[in-house]
Amino acid sequence: MRFSNTSKDGGLMSEERRKLLVGGAAAAAVGSLSPQVWAAGSDKPEKEEVRIGFIPLTDCASVVMASVLGFDKKYGIKIIPTKEASWAGVRDKLVNGELDMAHVLYGLIYGVHLGVSGPKKDMAVLMTLNNNGQAITLSKKLADKGAVDGASLASLMGKEKREYTFAQTFPTGTHAMWLYYWLASVGINPMKDAKVITVPPPQMVANMRVGNMDGYCVGEPWGHRAIVDGIGITAVTTQDIWKDHPEKVLGTTGDFVKKYPNTARAVIMAVLEASRWIDAGLQNKLKMADTIAEKSYVNTGVDAINQRILGRYQNGLGKTWDDPNHMKFFNDGAVTFPWLSDGMWFLTQHKRWGLIKEHPDYLGVAKQINQVELYKQAASQLKISVPKELMRSSKLIDGVVWDGKDPAKYADGFRVKA
Repeated sequence: MRFSNTSKDGGLMSEERRKLLVGGAAAAAVGSLSPQVWAAGSDKPEKEEVRIGFIPLTDCASVVMASVLGFDKKYGIKIIPTKEASWAGVRDKLVNGELDMAHVLYGLIYGVHLGVSGPKKDMAVLMTLNNNGQAITLSKKLADKGAVDGASLASLMGKEKREYTFAQTFPTGTHAMWLYYWLASVGINPMKDAKVITVPPPQMVANMRVGNMDGYCVGEPWGHRAIVDGIGITAVTTQDIWKDHPEKVLGTTGDFVKKYPNTARAVIMAVLEASRWIDAGLQNKLKMADTIAEKSYVNTGVDAINQRILGRYQNGLGKTWDDPNHMKFFNDGAVTFPWLSDGMWFLTQHKRWGLIKEHPDYLGVAKQINQVELYKQAASQLKISVPKELMRSSKLIDGVVWDGKDPAKYADGFRVKA
């Protein structure tokens, strides 16, 4: 496989063809949906231009497509997607108001709210943007020595003693938590047995190429890109760690929600429509891939994006498979609901790894951050069903069940912890 900006017939993906693809998609999408729209009076958006930051990752797609396809206009707003270089930069611009909202790591929002990942500020999760679709990559050098999954990595680290370096994208973020959970599931303590560094997502492949790390956890397309470039292998996908796990969210500050509630609701509706559009079929996914591969968004060959969004995986060692649990943006609304238990889970892991020293009020914090009522208002206008319960139950890779019922006991119950 190679990177290219070619179409299936081998010709260049011209700007004209791309505009036709996206324009046609927009017309079809906007024409097929006619929900009731808040447009005037007390429900009119208080702020019409909304700057939404994003990191160059496949899962920024629903924010980008809400703008590209014009879903935002239906609700009296204009989404301005702004490309950011790092999660720390996203955090800083959210906190100081340069960004109104962001495509952002779930755990970053919770970390800022508690003051453990930068300046303390009340934060808000408006909706979940995607489930699944991240991966842990090990270097080709490790794979050549037999480390191709968790068990074989643990075996190699036990035999060949040295400092092993793994990268995540933000200390309280999702990728750090997936990496730590996976390592711990095979008896590797990430705080004691390895060195963990923070690297922005688009820089992962370049850093592995020059030997700066043995492995990393990041969102697509940077897992698949390592395979295409021949420098790494996929040891595990994050959906194998936790099927249908929460990943990125549409995040903002508590102050923004209080000051601009109608704007926040309008953005949720626009992004919900884009999420539904992406998951509506093969052609929509391919059109999305063509769009976000562009320089102004992810800036990579479309071939790096369009395989794994369809569940077509390869591990870099000759194995290929179709994964039904690939990256989802909507899944009949199950993806986008801001489950309280999802936010609480990140707090349990922050406690497990010593990022927070005392048990917080897990449920209370989640209720402060996750804007369930605002989401329900937006979803009802789009006739999207919402779950009756605010918690969900999942079994993770180590067989431990998370259901949100006793978070302190859950956090303290792990054998491998800080």
